[in-house]
Amino acid sequence: MKKIATWTVLVLATSLAGCSGAAYSNRSLESIHQPVVSNNIYQFDVAASNGELPPSEQGRLQGWFDAMGIRYGDRVAVEDPSPYGASSAQATVRSMVERRGLLLSRDVPVTTGAVPEGYLRVVVTRASASVPGCPNWASTSSINPANATSSNYGCATNSNLASMIADPNDLIKGARDTGHDPNAATRAIQTYRTKPQTGAGELTKVPTGGGQ
Repeated sequence: MKKIATWTVLVLATSLAGCSGAAYSNRSLESIHQPVVSNNIYQFDVAASNGELPPSEQGRLQGWFDAMGIRYGDRVAVEDPSPYGASSAQATVRSMVERRGLLLSRDVPVTTGAVPEGYLRVVVTRASASVPGCPNWASTSSINPANATSSNYGCATNSNLASMIADPNDLIKGARDTGHDPNAATRAIQTYRTKPQTGAGELTKVPTGGGQ
C-alpha cells in the first residue's frame, strides 16, 4: 500500500504542476496525464463456530458478496486471529470465492479495529483507476514558442486505458507471471480462423405485411 500511495501522490503533483502555468511547456511525447490508482478496503466479520462456518454465516457472507458485486480485479483475503486457525471455515470461504472465479489472496491488508474472538474477517480490496484533470483544454494557448504538446495530450488514451483495464493494480506493477499456457495463447487465433464470418450466410427474406 505504501508504494501505491507514494506513486499516486507523485502523479497528482506532476499533473497539477503541469497545468498551473499560463504557458504549457511539455515538449516530450510522454503525457503528464497518467492513470492514478486508488484502493478501497471493505471488511466483513463472520462467526466461526468450533472452526466451522455455519450455514447462517455462509448465507450472510454470500449476501455480502452479492451486494458488493465481487468481480475479477477484486482481491479477497481472510484475516484469522485465532491461535490455531479455523482451517475448515477458511476452506469454506475459499470455496465460496472460487465459485465466483477468484482465488483467495494471501496478502491481508491492514483493516479497521480488531477481529472479535471466534470470528473471521473477510477483506475485499477493490482498485479503481482514473486520470485526474482530464479533459484539459484550458491550458492550451495559440502561442506555442516551446513547440509543446497540447495540454489535453494523452487524456483520451490514458482515460480509456484506466476505464477498460480489468485489474487497475496491473498499471502499477503488472500481472504476476503464472506460467504460459500455449492453448490459451492460441485460442483467440484459432477462434478467429475457424469461426464463420457473420456475413457469410445468405440474406434472409422477411415478408412484410401491408399497413392499414
